[in-house]
Amino acid sequence: MASPKIIFYTNPICPWAHRGYIILKELGLPYEEVVIDLDTPREPWYLEVNPRGLVPSISYNGQIITESGIVARFLADAHPSHLLPPSGPVDNALYRARLDFFVDAFYSKVVPHFFSSLRATSLEDREISTKALVDAVAKEIEPLLEEGKGPFFGGSEKLTLAEVLSGAVLLRIATFAKPEYGLLHSSLPSQLEKLPKFKRWFEATTQHESVNFIYNEEVVATRTKQKFAKV
Repeated sequence: MASPKIIFYTNPICPWAHRGYIILKELGLPYEEVVIDLDTPREPWYLEVNPRGLVPSISYNGQIITESGIVARFLADAHPSHLLPPSGPVDNALYRARLDFFVDAFYSKVVPHFFSSLRATSLEDREISTKALVDAVAKEIEPLLEEGKGPFFGGSEKLTLAEVLSGAVLLRIATFAKPEYGLLHSSLPSQLEKLPKFKRWFEATTQHESVNFIYNEEVVATRTKQKFAKV
């Protein structure tokens, strides 16, 4: 099968666009990168590609696909790999449903506390938000992770779509808890010691080459601090 012609409209600072980098790297697909300036109004030509003006978008053999989760799922379905099994038979469908539930739990139950910490205006509020994040991980995520197998979702020894969709935020959680950035409370690493399955998954994901190869933590952290300071 010939490689598709992929144009990847992106910005490496954006955590949602970061998902596109992860899956393209993991699948080994060649692509043309077009970086969209997120600090200026979108140019008319890009609004023709994606009327919402968001990144990422891809052109796949001339077909436009937008929204990071949809882009990732499309590429995983179009190029079968270790990331995601086919939709059938039933066991595969069940796996996919559980993966979707896992990702939904992470974004609906954990990530809101991450953003609350970024918006916090005092150390006390940041500590409260960070504790709430850890509590949500303990309740919602830790029970869904396998024990004694590979470190990735479902006990996989290889990256899955769950890590493709969550890796960019996990990297930012790891970065923002560092004292030099202080966007999450510095107690976070010690609190995660109480959650061995999550800690294992967290470390394996953030250390994976496909997840972190384009990540510049200093640039991301500095930009995030400036953004939330304005808010």
